[in-house]
This record gives sequence, C-alpha cells and structure tokens, in this order.
Amino acid sequence: MTADPSAAPSDAAALAGLVADRALLGRTSTAERVAAVLRQRIAQGSFPPGTRLSEERIRGALGVSRNTLREAFRLLTHERLLVHRLNRGTFVRVLGGDDIVDIYRVRRLVECAALRGLGAPPYEVSEVRAAVSAGERAAAEGRWQECSTANIRFHQALAGLAGSPRTDEMMRGVLAELRLAFHVMGDLRRFHEPYLVRNQEIAGALGRGNAAEAERLLASYLDDSLGQLLEAYPEEP
Repeated sequence: MTADPSAAPSDAAALAGLVADRALLGRTSTAERVAAVLRQRIAQGSFPPGTRLSEERIRGALGVSRNTLREAFRLLTHERLLVHRLNRGTFVRVLGGDDIVDIYRVRRLVECAALRGLGAPPYEVSEVRAAVSAGERAAAEGRWQECSTANIRFHQALAGLAGSPRTDEMMRGVLAELRLAFHVMGDLRRFHEPYLVRNQEIAGALGRGNAAEAERLLASYLDDSLGQLLEAYPEEP
C-alpha cells in the first residue's frame, strides 16, 4: 500500500508553516530551537519521508544562518529523523520494517511503564482527555492528518504521566519518527478511526483510577497498531 500523493502537504504549504514558526525562534534562536521547529513539522506530516530539505528555502523561511540550520540538521540526523546523502543533500528519513519494530519496542517500554508506575488515583489526565477530544473533532470534520497529530499528542500525554522531563524529550523524538511510518498508510481514516474509540477507552480507564486496565488496553493497542503498519509496509529488497 502506498500513500496518496494528493493527501501530502505541498512544499509551499510546508514552507509557509515555517515562516509562521519563525516568530517562535526569537532573537536568541539556537540550533536546538530550529531543530524543535523542524521536528514538530515532521511530526505533523508537513515533510513526508523522502523529502529533500532545501537549506536556502528553509533558512529564508526561518531567518537563521547556514551554520545554525546545518547544526539543527545534524541534531535531527542524530535523532534518526533526517539522513544526509553525500553530494545530494539532507532528506527526511524513510523507515524500514526493523525501524518500526524498534520504535514500538521503545513505546511499550515507556508508555506502558508510565501507566504501570502511577500511584494512587485520581490521576491528572487533562492532557490525555484533551488529545482524545482533539482527535474526535478532527475526525468528525474529516481532517485525518490532524487526527493523526492528535493521536501522537495522546501518546505523548500518556508518557507524560511519568512526570519525567527526560522521558518527555525522548518520546518527542520517538513519536516524531513514528509519524514517518504513518505515511505508508494510504487511507488514514481507515487506519486511525478505530483507535479513536480505543483512545477513549484508555482515557476512561485512567479517569476511573484503573491504571492496570489502561495498561492492558494500551499493550493490546500497540500490538495491533504495529501489526497493521508491518502488514502495509513495503517489503525491503
């Protein structure tokens, strides 16, 4: 199954988004802040896998120096979101099946452990519920790219229940990398719609103070999601 090119954001739209993000950098912009902006755009699907990133156009959109942008590219390459090809430039990475399996291995270790480590209820699940609501609104309006983004936000919120800034930072990179895998799913509605109900079930279990049930639901959820992605992923040569 291949992604529908018509569903991918245009290059002009992606660059326009970066221009809007320019204000977030401020006068004290750093390579880390530029990397954060690009990471977010990758996570939102603005730059699909295989996209060549134009240094000149991105520098112009963000108003940063060549050295700053190249350092940001280096940081994102280290995070496995970008890849540099000699004499060709920097590209958004295309994942393989082994990458998908490893991403889900990390997700199980982090997300399930975050739920398992919760203390006595009640739990602060406002961010989890907000992500569920955002996904449901996007789905109701047929905005499936935004539904995908809300789903990423949901899982970030689950990991965030651990209360660890280091875990949060790691999961931002892992979930941004995961977004690269979603591009193989040609029908985003078919892929994401069933998980809206499952997100609600997990949030509901947490709301009732039943962390063990939420963890059980999440583990099954991750197994099913991994299986769907691997089934749709092209065979590697």
